[in-house]
Amino acid sequence: MSSQAHEPQAESNLYGLMAEFDDADTLMKACEAARDAGFKKMDAYAPLPVHGLSEALGIDDERIQKIVLCAGLTGTTVGFSLMYYITVISYPMNVGGKPLFSWPAYVPPVFETTVLFAALSALIGMCVLNGLPMPYHPVFNNPRFEMASTDRFFLCIEAEDPKFDLGNTRKFLEGLHSQEVVEVAK
Repeated sequence: MSSQAHEPQAESNLYGLMAEFDDADTLMKACEAARDAGFKKMDAYAPLPVHGLSEALGIDDERIQKIVLCAGLTGTTVGFSLMYYITVISYPMNVGGKPLFSWPAYVPPVFETTVLFAALSALIGMCVLNGLPMPYHPVFNNPRFEMASTDRFFLCIEAEDPKFDLGNTRKFLEGLHSQEVVEVAK
């Protein structure tokens, strides 16, 4: 009875299970297998960009595109409104008999404000959505994880995943041709 009382406490301190792989192809196959097995809360770590890894993990997040589009449209509106205010309302000047509302002259400043708003929203949105800055992450508790920046590939399935079961998930990761499967503490 006492071992069962300690087990939930130990699992509450568990962030997840991390499997180590030798190459990107094995990592991709492992990610696809984990996605197909129904795991949702997982992440992969690699020393180099791996094409298709997001799709293999089942990540289909388009929030940053929507943020950038909305900010770009806001930048267009702000730039056009600013140019209209300056040339028609605040400082109207009749230069060469041209109309006060000569929109072709607005194109360069409006383009620049569109790019400015979109670029800043992409930077800020990326930082916020990725949870940056993040000086600490539980995967750093794995002593082998420092190899993720040189020549090792890792897949971590989080304990918060609805399908996560310590024993079954460990067997599943071991069956994916992993070099090692370790528990990652919070």
